Amino acid sequence: MKKLLRLYLRTSLVLRILVGFIVGSLIGVLFWTLSRSPGATVPQTVIGYITPFGQVFVHMLKMIVVPIIFFSLVVGASSLPIRKFGHIGLKTLGWYLLTSVLAAVLGTALALALDPGAGADLDAWRLLADGKTTEVHEIAEDIPEEGALSQILLNLFRNPFEALAAGNFLPIIVFAILFGLAIRVSIEAGDALRVKRLETLVDLLEACRDAMFELVDWILEYSPIGVLALSIVNFGLYGPSIVGPYVRVTLGVVCGIAAMVFVVYPMLLWAVTRRNPFGVLRRIKEPMIMAFITRSSAATLPVSIKTAEEELRIHNELASFSLPLGATINMDGVCVHLPMFAVLAANLFDVPLTLGALVVLVMTTVLSSIGAGGVPGGSLMLLFIILESMGLSAEQVAVIVALALGINPILDMFETMNNVTGDLVCSYAVASNENLIQSDSAKINDA
Repeated sequence: MKKLLRLYLRTSLVLRILVGFIVGSLIGVLFWTLSRSPGATVPQTVIGYITPFGQVFVHMLKMIVVPIIFFSLVVGASSLPIRKFGHIGLKTLGWYLLTSVLAAVLGTALALALDPGAGADLDAWRLLADGKTTEVHEIAEDIPEEGALSQILLNLFRNPFEALAAGNFLPIIVFAILFGLAIRVSIEAGDALRVKRLETLVDLLEACRDAMFELVDWILEYSPIGVLALSIVNFGLYGPSIVGPYVRVTLGVVCGIAAMVFVVYPMLLWAVTRRNPFGVLRRIKEPMIMAFITRSSAATLPVSIKTAEEELRIHNELASFSLPLGATINMDGVCVHLPMFAVLAANLFDVPLTLGALVVLVMTTVLSSIGAGGVPGGSLMLLFIILESMGLSAEQVAVIVALALGINPILDMFETMNNVTGDLVCSYAVASNENLIQSDSAKINDA
């Protein structure tokens, strides 16, 4: 038994995760197939026993997300000189906005090319939406009445303790950055005694952050088991959901995300760094896989920060600022995903898509993606914003959202992987441009 345990621990973590995903997927599809038989209850019963092992893994990741965001952002904001922080912050936001626009344009172009729902029988699609009306109403109730943009602005400034307890990321990020900047300003303007106290505080926060990263290592050792359980549950409940009438929608989203990850990001990286972009992608495969399984940018954040610092060699002051920010506002996968359902809705309900309407669609997609939330299924809420901006009625919106619910668990995997990849790529591009990569980064180029 000890020999098996040593062999397990010596095996690459990525390999263990991949094996867990493949084995779990096969078992899940088998359970899904068996559950189709009349009167079959055993597969669903077994899945019920397996579910907690996957949920525990996601909960463990979420347990450490909030403290990692807080400690990392405060340390990052307090480590950079004020002028440099402003410059890097604007450049990071610019990169996130650029990739989101590219993703929205790509998603819209693919949606127009594939034309999902063209010539389809609306009654047949309505049948697919049956059984999802309750979930649609629940999602609709969570949409803030104030509107997406105003709600985001209001949500930036909340009671920090309430936000920490609720895991509300935007106000945590704002408070942590402001707190870190206040420390930095005080250090730059204070007397010797005051500076010494503040530097002691920064050292304490760094120690807390380092302890959280050690906790990440412990959780990652459990990750193959969690991935195995999550894969069994996901595929056991939904099966090969990307068949039948959903094929064209799914094909468009998956192709768009593949183009972002393997074409757009490498081109941007090469243009900025002049290094082998696929070497960078190989080094971030662990958070990419984790994002695919957990379907949560926020839950993957601890792994993303660890990978950025240890594999990409990005300085902590940048990684601890850009990645928590990206997990909240940079949702490239959402920008690929939403236009596909918008074009589907236009075809089903005869909504004309003029050039002006397409420009509005791209802009609305980019702006609304900021509120996706970094959690599983966060993009579903944004569908209401996109579809209502097209002038659809409440009933029509409900049909499209119900259709999206049917396939969302599968699409969400690819979408979240795209989001996390975009965060790391943008952070690496900014780090290269600002000379915030440690000297042994040549390894990335040769990888």
